[in-house]
Amino acid sequence: MEEGEAIGRYGLPPRFDDLPAIREELIEQVRLEQEEEGDTLVMKELCVLLFAAGQPEDALAIWRAKQASFDAGCSVDVQLLCGAGFDTTIRYLRGIDRDDARDALAYLLACDVAGDFEGHDAPGGRLSEILPAYRRYYGLP
Repeated sequence: MEEGEAIGRYGLPPRFDDLPAIREELIEQVRLEQEEEGDTLVMKELCVLLFAAGQPEDALAIWRAKQASFDAGCSVDVQLLCGAGFDTTIRYLRGIDRDDARDALAYLLACDVAGDFEGHDAPGGRLSEILPAYRRYYGLP
């Protein structure tokens, strides 16, 4: 898969029915990245699709993508973990008793303290600006 292919296939935002296929493709891209055969731009694109769907359960899949390599960590923006909103994502992660959820939660809370989520969930805040910015980035109307 090449950059732009997933957006072309699924649209932005994607249809709910396409989310399982997007999740599977992200799992494959994470595996490839961990084997040093992946493409962080493709992985980020899949994360953008999941972000756009706004499902809190996708935060962990995006977290795994972000953790796949140093380059992926730089490429996958932390805000992509919070397509459902910062507060909703935090509540979701607090309800999961697993190391990856605790790690993602700690990272998000540290980023919040650093100001990365200031005004994120507010009406007209950052959350509402992220998808239009990615639509422009991918050349979509």
